[in-house]
This record gives sequence, structure tokens and C-alpha cells, in this order.
Amino acid sequence: MTAPVRPLDGIRILDFTRVLAGPLATALLADLGAEVIKIEPPQGDDYRAIGPMKNGQSALFTVMNRNKKSVVLDLKQPEAVRLVHALAAQSDVVVENFRPGVAERLGIGAEALMRSNPKLVYVSVSGFGQTGPLAHRPAYDIIVQAMSGLMEATGEPDGAPTLVGEAVSDVVAGLFASWATLAALLQTQRTGRGQHVDVAMFDTTLSFLATSMARFLFTGQPARRVGNRHPLSAPFGVYRAQDGHFALAVLNKKLFDALALAMERPDLAAEPRFATDELRSAREPELRALIEAWAGAHPVAEVVRRLDAAGVPAAPIWDIEQALASPQAHARELLRAVDDERLPGLRLPTQPVRFNGAAPNRAQRAPALGEHTDELLASLLGTGLERLSELRAVGLFGAIDSSTSTCKDPS
Repeated sequence: MTAPVRPLDGIRILDFTRVLAGPLATALLADLGAEVIKIEPPQGDDYRAIGPMKNGQSALFTVMNRNKKSVVLDLKQPEAVRLVHALAAQSDVVVENFRPGVAERLGIGAEALMRSNPKLVYVSVSGFGQTGPLAHRPAYDIIVQAMSGLMEATGEPDGAPTLVGEAVSDVVAGLFASWATLAALLQTQRTGRGQHVDVAMFDTTLSFLATSMARFLFTGQPARRVGNRHPLSAPFGVYRAQDGHFALAVLNKKLFDALALAMERPDLAAEPRFATDELRSAREPELRALIEAWAGAHPVAEVVRRLDAAGVPAAPIWDIEQALASPQAHARELLRAVDDERLPGLRLPTQPVRFNGAAPNRAQRAPALGEHTDELLASLLGTGLERLSELRAVGLFGAIDSSTSTCKDPS
């Protein structure tokens, strides 16, 4: 019986991405076994210098670049571009998140690299895509949240548009980029031809707004800010109890009747004004007052216990520490212990989908800057020690400490 393998074992990815969206996409693929070779400029990915820091290591860089190898190349030098072409010829995927046009000016655009490797999947991640009147604009998460409709739909009804408490546009773009990479690889297997994949943060965030888009397409009405409640259903939101808040999700009459019994108010189940989801939504303030009058006499834990016993979806409001420390997170192995002498006791997240027929996700540390430059140029391109010394002497690898460039990957 053969030992199980990871879903992406044997796939090689050249990763030119930096900061969040692109590195997250390639980290998810690396978790599943892909060999991700991160090509960095001599100064490194910007995230290496962004806090919070621990023992000189960036939390954001460490998480988003787990399981990768680092090669430093100064792409302003023609010889570095030649090396990229040689590496791309032996790779399955290239992922980049330069502003549209920059990769082409550097000589590493999709057309140039696919000439020597027609099977190459070339994935471009940008703010607004490779085409359209906004393609030239740089984009940060807050910009895309503002322009996609997400921010306008978030916040209190009489308050200002509110930023979501996570870099959601970056994350969604990263998820779509990883999904698109796999879809393109599957097509390449079938056709023998690669392709250029265009992923835009603006596009992917708009697609993420599933309920807002569905509502607008059918009613012509944009989503409105409703605070801590569902825009269409009730009671469906966050409510106050004696010692804090809890979440409640009632989407149909059966659940509403169960809620009424749990509250010891069976009369509410027979009220015509609460007979449908639409009617309950229109009377949400009245329902909120009734629920909070009952819940206000009990601690959150007791409220959730009673609702859960009645089959009504309800939950306490956890912070990230509570969520990660929960028995559920432990049972699902959402964090993995990783060996890193720079960060003793390090745990890192891993892609969350469980594959019963595959080996466990890879769990290795993020690389030091340029750690694998010599190793990979020698093993993949046959570059000898003398030639490596010549390239280093002319500054092709930047001002790297040579002691880091000969370290071996822990695998």
C-alpha cells in the first residue's frame, strides 16, 4: 500500500507576491504540498518589516509565508531575469501581484514566460485587474472595501460606513487566487496549454457580497446598514444578556416557535404579527426588546444553554483567543506546531479543509531572506559554486549575508 501524499505534491510555484493577498494564496497551496519558491528583492517582502514583531520576526510575514523557500534576485539586472525564465521553464505556476504592466517591464510578464513554458499557469493578483479604467490604480484593502459596497453596508443605521474588522478584501482575493490556480492547473492537465489568470480584489470582493448582490439584482435596492442584525431576517443578530452579548439566528417559523418556548413566551408563536420572516424583520425593534427583556435576567452562558437545548442556533461572542483555545479548534487542528529556532513554541495556521485521503498539511516555518538562493539555483539550474560567487559579486542577490543563503529547507 502506497503512503498517502498531499494533494499538491510535485507542483512547483514561483511566487513574486508580497504583503497579503498573493502570499496568502501561495501559502494555502504550500500547505497542501506545493513547492513554493518565493522570489524576493534584495530588501525582501515589505511584510518582513511590519509588526507585530517577535525575536526580530514579523508575525504577518511568518504566517503568510509558511512552508515556502526564499530566493533573492535583483530583477533590475538582466541576468536575474534570465534566471527567472529558466526557473519558470521548470515550474507549473507563477503568481505575481505587481501593479499591471510592471511584470512586463521587468521582462517576466505572462507572455514572456509562457513562450518558454506553454504549460505555465500565470496568475496575476491586483487591485482592479489587468483591464478596465481603474486597472492602473494601486489598491489597499480599505480602498476596495470602500468601493465594493461592503463598507457602505456595514455599521449602525444612523452611523458612518464602517471598515470590517479584518483585511477581508485581501483575504478573499487570496482565496480566489488559490482556487483559480487549481482550476487552471486542472485545465492544463486536460488541454496541455497554460493560461494567464487575472484576479482582482475589486471583482472578488463584489462576488463575496453574495446576499447584497442578490438583493439588489431582485429589488434594485442596495444593502443598508443595519448594525448587529441581519438585513432581511429577524430575530437574527446580536442581543444583550445580563453580563454581555450573544448571537442568535432565527430564519424560519419553526425556529421562532422554539425560541418563544425557550423564552417561556408561547404566546409569541401565535402572534400574527410575527407569523413570517418578513413580518418579523419589519418588527425587529419590538422583537429585540422582548428578547433582551428575557435574556437580561440571565448570564450569556445560561441564555445560550437554554436556546441550544431548544434547538435554536445561538452562541457566545468569542474573541480570537477564545476561538483558537476552544475544544473545537483543537479537535479540528486549525493550528499546527512548527519548528523554528528563531521562534520557540511557534504555532501557525494551516489551510482548513480536511482531506481524508491525503497526507497531513505541511507545517514548516517561513524562510529567512534568501535562505534557499544557492540551493535552488544549484539544484534546479545547475549553477555551480564558482558561478554563484560571480553572480553574488556583481550584486545579483543584493547585499545578503552569505551564511543564510546556504541553509537547507527543513524538509
